Amino acid sequence: MASQVHFLDAKGKPLLSRDYKGDIPANTIENFPLLLLELENDDDESLYRPYINSKGINYVYINHNNLYICALTRKNENVMGIVVFLSKIIEVLQQYFKSLEEESIRDNFVITYELLDEMMDFGVPQTTDTKILKEYITQDYYKLIRKTPSRVVQPPSAVTNAVSWRKDGIMYKKNEAFLDVVESINMLINANGQVLNSEILGEVKMKSKLSGMPDLRLGLNDKGIFTSNMQDDTATESTTNSKKIEMEDIKFHQCVRLSKFENERIITFIPPDGEFTVMSYRLLSAQFLVKPLILVNCKFVVHKHSRIEILCSVKAQIKKKSTANNVEVIIPIPEDADTPKFTPEYGTIKWIPEKSCLIWKLKTFPGGKQFHMKAELGLPAVGDPESIVSKKPIKVKFTIPYFTTSGIQVRYLRINEPKLQYQSYPWN
Repeated sequence: MASQVHFLDAKGKPLLSRDYKGDIPANTIENFPLLLLELENDDDESLYRPYINSKGINYVYINHNNLYICALTRKNENVMGIVVFLSKIIEVLQQYFKSLEEESIRDNFVITYELLDEMMDFGVPQTTDTKILKEYITQDYYKLIRKTPSRVVQPPSAVTNAVSWRKDGIMYKKNEAFLDVVESINMLINANGQVLNSEILGEVKMKSKLSGMPDLRLGLNDKGIFTSNMQDDTATESTTNSKKIEMEDIKFHQCVRLSKFENERIITFIPPDGEFTVMSYRLLSAQFLVKPLILVNCKFVVHKHSRIEILCSVKAQIKKKSTANNVEVIIPIPEDADTPKFTPEYGTIKWIPEKSCLIWKLKTFPGGKQFHMKAELGLPAVGDPESIVSKKPIKVKFTIPYFTTSGIQVRYLRINEPKLQYQSYPWN
């Protein structure tokens, strides 16, 4: 897949390099800064390409914290596959160093080389699971040398096992599994309150504390996708009148048996130990969402004497029994605004000058309630009122426990451990 992997600083100067195949000259990466400069001077669409092709060499790269992680290859490889692998490198190094930046790379050359050697072999990705890597690659590498005649540290069985994401011999006094469906909404609303575009991004998250090698079977209430061609005693309900949920961009954790899902629409897997995301999805929310769950009405009034007034109201358009938590209303303001004064009816307001915005925070927001706030800011230079009022969208962030906009829910989770054969019960 990749012949070389390089870490470079913000100016394109190499910090650390690993050559896997030896089919590309070592100094080829020196051309990368010049190619980046040419790309910046090119048309706008080219700025979004994660690769550059020059003289038969593909430069596939990711920018992270003023670092460039770049992979070089000669062949016509799967670019997105390399991008995903580079993302996994970033994820693993962040688990080790907490923060991945130039200084952390300089301070951890040895451990970084060790991880690169284990994660890729002759250009082919191998183990990328941080939990497995941490079993035999630690910060103090000298501790891995044991007093044995061969002086060889054996990798854990999970690395060479078919189930590479879970090690053998896991035991718990109490076997538990927790599931949660988390959804976020991206919505674009015009000044009249009309929804122009919206989508739902969802994740099915799980926390597993199960002994042995349990085999799990997960059922969701999305009959349109997960119960077609499926003979199951839990799916006896008629799907004739049910609305099909059209999911897009479905992504599963590596533990899910894709062939089983493709052929029978059944989600079965042996879970990793601890927390992980079983699946993620995206769907158009127009078929579920008639109106915004949190409605924001904001009015900007420009006064004389260099002053702007913001009148804002929020209304929770959810059931009265439900409550939205940690609500944040992010209101953009002019960059040169100063001396703010706030009068919130409920919650707190904070001025973030470096981001040119106000954040109105409401810790709890019961359904059906409506609150108002007033803010006044000074403007050192008054120009055209139209140019003073920000055209940037207002953003709203919140969470609603035990609520999914799409209505997707976990119907059942069956646990089967053939050796231990322990019982599983629903949480009460």
